[in-house]
Amino acid sequence: MPSMLGKRAVSSFISLMVLIVLVFFLSRLTGDPAALYLPVDASEEMRQNFREIHGLNDPVLVQFGHYVADLVHFDFGDSIRKARPALEVVLESFVWTLQLALITMTLVTAAAIVLGSLAAFHVGSWLDRAASLLSLIGASAPDFWIAIVGIVLFSVSLGWLPTSGTGSVWHWILPIAVLFIRPFGLILQVVRGSMITAFGSAYVKTARAKGVRNRPIIFVHTLRNAMLPVITVIGDQAAALLNGAVVVETIFGFPGVGKLMIDSILQRDFNVILAAIMVTALAIFVMNLLIDIAYALLDPRIRT
Repeated sequence: MPSMLGKRAVSSFISLMVLIVLVFFLSRLTGDPAALYLPVDASEEMRQNFREIHGLNDPVLVQFGHYVADLVHFDFGDSIRKARPALEVVLESFVWTLQLALITMTLVTAAAIVLGSLAAFHVGSWLDRAASLLSLIGASAPDFWIAIVGIVLFSVSLGWLPTSGTGSVWHWILPIAVLFIRPFGLILQVVRGSMITAFGSAYVKTARAKGVRNRPIIFVHTLRNAMLPVITVIGDQAAALLNGAVVVETIFGFPGVGKLMIDSILQRDFNVILAAIMVTALAIFVMNLLIDIAYALLDPRIRT
């Protein structure tokens, strides 16, 4: 297992470095921050001073060299917009995104495993058909469309839920519901298929022949062996959730890292863009590492 984790760490580090290079140079193509933050009638001297303060007067390659040198000392630079350390700004927003992702994925995993297992156990029943329909709808409906329908129905028409903010538990319901639907549909599909295959295996038939009850067959004998493909999909969907909550956070005004990235791109806040991408990439790396460890614990062949 250590060699497997080592290879994963090296490949993730290389991917992160490539990402930093791409984002650094692409962000410089968005324009001069001085034109955005200074008045239209600002003198050339004021513009030069602004660029000097933020290290933008040097050639781009020199700026990149300085950025990497600072990065070695965990210095991510300051936010132009907020005049605070970029990492501090990103971590404040990342906590919101992390809470949103953890709550959503916990609910998704529990609901998909229970409903998928029951649908597989009763193949062809109304429950199975309902689960397949839910899975199809969830996997195909785009997030922005679900968000708009949710706002129109539950906020505008019924007035039950707020459309933005984070002041109470009611503010969390619509963002979580929108983020819930797509991964739920995909994971439910995989759980159902994997459990149907497991139910047809010899050890399950033997357990049934010995008179073992249905609940132990589902949750003790079958579920563990059926979880390998499910864990992979859960990991992919969790990573997609961390990386792709941009639309939902923007629509609902949720102060997460996705919304921060969009605001920072529009405001040409280069250091915050880079810090947000690095923190998100690091979180995805840690999550993939945990998925690999869980995978290895469930399947001893992977440890070798």
